[in-house]
This record gives sequence, C-alpha cells and structure tokens, in this order.
Amino acid sequence: MNGQLTIVGLGPGPKDWITPAATEAVAGADIVLGYAPYVNRLTPRVGQVLESSDNREELARAERALELAASGRRVAVVSGGDPGVFAMAAAVYEAVEKNPASADGVDIRVEPGVTAMLAAAARIGAPLGHDFCAISLSDNLKSWATIEKRLRLAAEADFVIALYNPASKARPQQISQAFDILRRVLPDETIVVFARAVGRPDEEIDVTTLAGAGDMACDMRTLVMVGSQATRKVTSGDGRAWVYTPRSERVR
Repeated sequence: MNGQLTIVGLGPGPKDWITPAATEAVAGADIVLGYAPYVNRLTPRVGQVLESSDNREELARAERALELAASGRRVAVVSGGDPGVFAMAAAVYEAVEKNPASADGVDIRVEPGVTAMLAAAARIGAPLGHDFCAISLSDNLKSWATIEKRLRLAAEADFVIALYNPASKARPQQISQAFDILRRVLPDETIVVFARAVGRPDEEIDVTTLAGAGDMACDMRTLVMVGSQATRKVTSGDGRAWVYTPRSERVR
C-alpha cells in the first residue's frame, strides 16, 4: 500500500460521542482534511497538518485526500455525524469512480460516527423504533422535483422521516414547502420534532405537530423528524414526556 485514507465521522459535537476508533484514526493521521467547522473541532498533535476547505468543495477535497494518500501519507478526512450519511465517504468513492487509478495501492477505510438523527432520537425517546428514512432537503446536488417526490412517497409509505439540511440562508423556504407536501398526505396531528445543536451547550429540542410546524425556526444545525401515524408521545406519572414509535404496527 502507498498510504492510508480514513474517512472519519466526528459525531454531532460532544467529544464523548466520538468513537475510540475515530479518535485513533485522527490522531494517527499525518494530514487531516475537512470542512472548516469540523476541522476546527480538532487539536492537532505536533507535526500534524490540518487542511480546511469550504462546504461545497467535497469532491476536490476527496481528490486531494486520495492524492496525498497515494504519496504515502496517512490521511484522515473528517465529517460531522457519520461520514456515510450525506457526507464525505460518498465523495471519496465518487472521486475513485471518476479516476480509478487514484485509489491504486491506497488503504481506504471508513470509521462510522453518530449521525444527527440518532443523536436527536436518543434525546427525545425512541422515534426511530420502527421503519424510518432520511431525506436531505438540500437541492444543491439533486432537483427539488426529486425531493418533492421522495417526501410524498415516504409520507404515503408512513415512514418516520428524518429531514437533514432543512434550511439555510440560501434555502430558507424549502422546509415550509416540505411541510406543505407532507400535509397533503399526513394528518395535522402528526408529531414533528425540531432538534437543534444536539449535544452542544445551545441544544434546543421542541416537539410540535405538523399543523404547528410552520411556526418553528430551523437552520442547518437542525434535524427535523416527522413521525409516522403511529408515532406518539408517552408521559410518565411524574409528568416527564417522550416521543416513540411502537415496534409493531399492531400497537395502537
């Protein structure tokens, strides 16, 4: 092998949500590449180089990582959450497909991380207890028509739906459009969870319904979870509440 390229998931934010294997991969790398906010979470060891780049430079970052690894370096590419969920693992393999020789002799590995929907689910209870799916609302790499179709079909299939990238400065209206699509299929009382900055000091988690979801603010740090028609809120005798989706469709 010429070198090693490890694609690492740093989880949603807290250090204790990073796996030991991910920590080891970052610590052992000669060069660490990633989107600036993720790289800024790291403290480099002596002699280690950190390379930051913009959010929309994933393919160029992947090609650079492969080039460095092919030269014999130990390289880590970091993503927030899990690198295989709307993140850098797919970009690296896209670069390999584009130029197969770029991976010759390179030991490519993926170290998983806690993705946002799992962190949010753990905070609120067990909303992913039955079938679910994840959809990114970003139309940077796919058309809005494709997003509309997937939202409609996921709602018709009655999946719990985790919405990634729900809104940004460039796309403030798309989450509202998504709710409009879902309301055509799902009842107004469907549970919706807004989980912002999960695991960080400014964490905010709000539970509402599809009818009231349009009044909730969200941004790129927010994971929006839309329940299935079986998802419900359960309350303990002392007043604590959780959201969960029963494991069986027979439980009503």
